[in-house]
Amino acid sequence: MTASSDSKTPCSSSVLIHSGIDVAKDQFDLGTSDTGEILSLPNDAAGFAKAIAHYTLHPPVLIVVEATGGYERPLLDALLEAGLPVARVNPKRVRDFARSMGILAKTDHIDTRVLIEFARRVEPRVTPKRSKNQAELTALVTRRRQLIAVRTEESNRRGITASKTARGSIDAVLKVLNRQIDDLNQRIADLIDSDDDLDNTNTLLQSVPGVGKVLSSTLAAELPELGKADRRQISALAGVAPFNDDSGKRQGKRSIRGGRTALRCVLYMGTVTAIRCNPVIKTFADRLKAAGKRPKVVIAAAMRKLLILLNTMIRENLTWTQLDLVKNVKPA
Repeated sequence: MTASSDSKTPCSSSVLIHSGIDVAKDQFDLGTSDTGEILSLPNDAAGFAKAIAHYTLHPPVLIVVEATGGYERPLLDALLEAGLPVARVNPKRVRDFARSMGILAKTDHIDTRVLIEFARRVEPRVTPKRSKNQAELTALVTRRRQLIAVRTEESNRRGITASKTARGSIDAVLKVLNRQIDDLNQRIADLIDSDDDLDNTNTLLQSVPGVGKVLSSTLAAELPELGKADRRQISALAGVAPFNDDSGKRQGKRSIRGGRTALRCVLYMGTVTAIRCNPVIKTFADRLKAAGKRPKVVIAAAMRKLLILLNTMIRENLTWTQLDLVKNVKPA
């Protein structure tokens, strides 16, 4: 009788609880593997507090939150601040996982249960906690990227607009956008200067030929794992890891995919510059070109090479010239 009673004790130490949270603009649905119950809570501070209280009674080994265009970020930060193990995952991965299980229907409650199973079977990497300055830097870098995209659109429209009045309107918008972008650049620089950790990372990164202010601040904001992950993990996070496409005797072309798209775009531009002015990256790219590799393959490989070197620098707290690889490069 005693053994039977003990075996039915809820939340016993032998039970591993996994949780999934499906986030929408105004609410989120929370479920845990031990009860099967789904809680619908408001996506605000009061809802966050209730979620944290729920997890106090049902301590999870892992919580999976699906990325939802930024609506998940305040909840994620609140859970991390409470010391809970949370992983923010790409919704495409979760959808593919659901299809692999034969789950084609999609509702908030179904999505929550899929996230619970995803947490249990896949065990994605826990998202690192961000400092207030890190969160602010991410917001500023994101906003700068948004305004640059709008400026590019307006500049393109100006090039195909014949009307003098319409061009004047576009010029007025461009003037405002340029002022806003300059202001954001200054705020980003001031924030980095005010934080010792961010300032040190920024100094190390900008010691690299080809790494400018935009790439440095983007890496600091959007790749907090830099220096903490190994070369394969950091490549995958940035979306520059090559994936095989082989079947039987057929050997397909390897390609990069996934990862953080916005970060990869900025890394691409920095690598194009590095191929011209960075002796290590230039030598590496020239060797690939001489071997007959296609231009896109050369750039993708150079992106990965540069990122791995940056990861090593941050991990070892070394400037570019202190790397052994750089010391051994003969001057041109």
